[in-house]
Amino acid sequence: MDVIPVWNKSNREHLTIGSEPSSVRAAADAAVGELKWNRPYHVDADHIRLETVDRFIPHSDFFTIDVADFIGRPAGTPAVEAFAGRHRELAGTISIPNVERPLEISRADIERVARKYLLAVQEAGRIYRHIERAKGRGRLIAEVSMDETDSPQTPPELLVILAAIADEAIPVQTVAPKFTGRFNKGIDYIGDLAQFENEFNADLAVIAFAVKKYGLPKNLKLSVHSGSDKFSIYPPIRKALARFDAGLHLKTAGTTWLEELIGLAEAGDDGLALATEIYAQARAHLDELRAPYAAVIDINPENLPSRETVRDWTADQFVDALRHDPNCQAFNPDLRQLLHVGYKVAAEMGDRYLNLLKQCEPTIARTVTENLYERHLKPLFVGVP
Repeated sequence: MDVIPVWNKSNREHLTIGSEPSSVRAAADAAVGELKWNRPYHVDADHIRLETVDRFIPHSDFFTIDVADFIGRPAGTPAVEAFAGRHRELAGTISIPNVERPLEISRADIERVARKYLLAVQEAGRIYRHIERAKGRGRLIAEVSMDETDSPQTPPELLVILAAIADEAIPVQTVAPKFTGRFNKGIDYIGDLAQFENEFNADLAVIAFAVKKYGLPKNLKLSVHSGSDKFSIYPPIRKALARFDAGLHLKTAGTTWLEELIGLAEAGDDGLALATEIYAQARAHLDELRAPYAAVIDINPENLPSRETVRDWTADQFVDALRHDPNCQAFNPDLRQLLHVGYKVAAEMGDRYLNLLKQCEPTIARTVTENLYERHLKPLFVGVP
């Protein structure tokens, strides 16, 4: 199993902390050079739209195309009817290998799905072609993000969406559907595990079918957004990937920032003082920090300790509350979610924060490495042929 690292930062996050896409490319290139990494790696322009993509183009080779604003906006009756007419093969009974029951799709179903998603896919095509004109065909990886919508896509809906992506001639390598359950930032999956497993397997089966049917790239894979810390779904994901011999794109970027905080706290002294100060500032700006992420966090303010309480915590108390260990009674998922979206506080500290990261690098390096390898890579991929 090959694991390919992808550095990413969204336009929203660049705006929040005042950074530029060039900084992500520089960090990635420096890291792979220092560690003598000789395998592929990528830099993702995360959640870009047509009006935000241009400043990413020189520095990124992976583009997560976000068309959430277009989902649910109808493409117009002529376009919907034309799509349904082009894809008469979708109407009727469709047997998908490794899906227990055949899909039953009517012409009305095709038009219903097209009314909801066709304009979004057409916008994805516009964005992709804009990027391709600048970078050249074959010089980028495209992901289409469909996860920010009101309900999970069913297997028939995903099949219709993939047919529309093929019509737009997007050589999509990853697609991010919306899954059942909650994928909150920094904490475990919340939902019906059995239902998720069935959906994930069905989605993989539909992708395999669509690749053959519509000539989509053979390495097309599912992408799981807010995928870090979803420990309970990693076993069924691993099982499904082996069953279908499929790949996976797992987005885990935010968890690394939290491990930096844990490393600072574990270092004690100035590191712990800064970590508790960051919490105090985040607690004071709760509403501001959580507003942009309202769809992917659930924070109950009553479960957040006071700033005064945290200021008096030991390193162990801070770490136990923040580290995602479901077996630890002190673990506080509300505190963890708050600090997950509280990166702006650290960014505003500037060199004061960055200098302390360097000072505490041995501790932080250990926590970051253990988290990514032991909690994410190992359960999903290690030991898979």
